[in-house]
Order: sequence, then C-alpha cells, then structure tokens
Amino acid sequence: MIRKEGYAVKGVLLAGGTGSRLYPMTKIVNKHLLPVGKYPMIHYAVRQFQLAGIEDVLLIIGKHSAGLYMDYLGSGKQLGVRLTYRIQEEAGGIAQALLLSEGFIQRNEKFVVLLGDNLFEDCLTDAVDLFAKQQEGARVMLKQVSDPHRYGVPILHNDNILFIEEKPSTPKSNYCVTGIYMYDSHVFDIIRRIRPSHRGEMEITDVNNIYATEGKLTYGILHGWWTDAGTFQSFHEAGARLLSEDEGDRR
Repeated sequence: MIRKEGYAVKGVLLAGGTGSRLYPMTKIVNKHLLPVGKYPMIHYAVRQFQLAGIEDVLLIIGKHSAGLYMDYLGSGKQLGVRLTYRIQEEAGGIAQALLLSEGFIQRNEKFVVLLGDNLFEDCLTDAVDLFAKQQEGARVMLKQVSDPHRYGVPILHNDNILFIEEKPSTPKSNYCVTGIYMYDSHVFDIIRRIRPSHRGEMEITDVNNIYATEGKLTYGILHGWWTDAGTFQSFHEAGARLLSEDEGDRR
C-alpha cells in the first residue's frame, strides 16, 4: 500500500450487484467475471490498483460466483496485490457495500474505491498522491461526457464540488462522477447518517454530498477513455477497445 505523510492508502473494489442490465449473461456468472477483451472484467480494476501502487485490496463480492473469483484471482499475488474477500449478502447500494470495509480500513487511513464495472485508461497514481496529501475529506474522479443527464453531475467551484445532482434533466455541467472514489475513514460515520433512497438503497451520492456540504469534496478529471461497462453496448465497446490496445502493445 502507498504511505504518504503518515497515511496508509488501501484499495476497496466493489464487485457485487446482480448485473440485471446484462441479463441473461449474468444468470450464469457474475458480470465482473464476464470476459472483456482478453480478461475477465475484474482483472482490469485489480490491475489499476497495482499500477497506482496500492497493494492491499479488499474485494467485496456477492454470493453469486464467489468461488470463481477465488479460482481466478486467488490471493492476488499474480497481479501484484494482496486480496482480502468479503461477501455482501444482499444488494443494498454502494454505500451499504462500503460499510463492509470497516475494519479493513483502520482509523486515520485513507482508501480508494473502484466500482468493478468502471473501465478506464488513466493511471491513478497522481490522483492518489494528491488525495494522500489532502488533509481530510473525499475526492472523486470526473469525466467529460456527451450525456451527463444519465449520471451524477457535479456543480463545481474552484477545486471543490458544491453539490452532485443525480441524473438531472438540465445538467449544470458536462461532467459526470465516475465510479472512482477516495475517502478518509470518517466515511463510515457519514454512511450511518444517511437513509435508504426511494430505491431502497444506500446511495453513494448522498455520502458524497455530505462531504460536499462540509467543503471537503475535491475532484480530479480523467483525460483518457472511460466507460461503465454495465450495458450491452458499453460492454462490447469496452471489449473492442481493450482488444485493440492489447494488439497494439504486441506490435
């Protein structure tokens, strides 16, 4: 794990959920184990942690295909990380899943959270380094998109986010909040303050907005490609892109 100015930066990888948008493929196997390019989807998120210098990673998965995760990833040694596994018994939102990392994340530790279906080009080393130097609070990564109304859209002011509007009909910027989050250990207290949304889930946007109202939510911007590979279209586009990159590396 990265140690900066007395802080240990760990990783938390969220790979639960039902994958309903990719049904019926996800009837057979969890979506994060579906092949994207040469590897299962989960491979790329683990590799992003390793490239950023984060070695201690907690992988939170559902019961579906749990044994297959361990068969493929094992201890994480072959991918250059140390993996710890925890099971999310039922889907209850990203924030609820994040509570399962309490204990793995110690008091005064900082950590990076990746959603397992977010695939992206940028290396996170610089972003993690900046967050490690941030005194307190949280940091999210943004991406400029053509259809921000589909996502959480930040209202920006200098280096901070004032508020995140979830799927607004009239977005106030053309940036979206990606599934790359960075938190201090205070996040667990914040999660306990929120209530389930109308979907019955603990929403990560609610958590981020508490940081925002406290003036403690900073951001970085992804410059390379990024996708949420949770739909058939984005899933196949990501696979084609990653295969193309792999072929380019071999030339």
